Amino acid sequence: MGEAGAINTVISLFAAIGRPVISAFATIGRIALFALTTIRRALTPPYYPIRLLEQLLSIGWYSLPVVALTAAFTGMALAQQIYTGGMRFNAQSTVPAIVVIGMVRELGPVLTGLMVAGRVSSAMAAEIGTMRVTEQIDAMVTLRTDPYRYLIAPRLFASIIALPLLVCVANVIGIFGGYLLSVYKLGFNPAGYLEMTANILESDDIVMSLVKAAVFGFFIALMGCYAGVRTAGGAAGVGRATTDAVVWAFVLILLSNLILTVAAFG
Repeated sequence: MGEAGAINTVISLFAAIGRPVISAFATIGRIALFALTTIRRALTPPYYPIRLLEQLLSIGWYSLPVVALTAAFTGMALAQQIYTGGMRFNAQSTVPAIVVIGMVRELGPVLTGLMVAGRVSSAMAAEIGTMRVTEQIDAMVTLRTDPYRYLIAPRLFASIIALPLLVCVANVIGIFGGYLLSVYKLGFNPAGYLEMTANILESDDIVMSLVKAAVFGFFIALMGCYAGVRTAGGAAGVGRATTDAVVWAFVLILLSNLILTVAAFG
């Protein structure tokens, strides 16, 4: 009896570990199939360019104010922190170099991705989730309109297009914010600051920033649409889908950022 009890305990332990692992792999598989289905259907007609333009406006233009403010404040704070830390080693002159590298390589893409994910992924999940629980998506299928092509593909491609543009704006504003604080508060020479910024910035930094932005845009739209399509359970289900979309988008942004950074600069 004692031996049987020990065996049952071991089996229960492995079952407790295996269930979440299997569930995680199943979720990854569903997301991958969802992404592949969306891309495959989006590349075949009919196309909905008006829907794409609507999503570009919603994702790109309406996200611009919060992205610009975030980048400006981050660039200023980064310059102040680098200057304060550099005083300990008599390295205050590194402020322009570290600000431009930090903004373009990391802070610009990541903060833009996180801010847009908080705004866009939740909105996508809520909108598509509401359509799911009110059976509007089923009605579209009945009317021979493919939800993947009409609802999901425009959001996915608009996010992939809009994020690099937003990141470009964020990088410029963040660097300019660091410039303003460095020149008017920390006493840097304006011409010298701009010259060092231009000399330290390389084309590879800009390319990697845009690549990261496109990947982040893909994950933002993917998780928002995926959570919305799988919504069930009425209003409470819509709330859960909204939360799941933002959390998973954040996780995928940070994880993919680490992978891309190590692959490019490791």
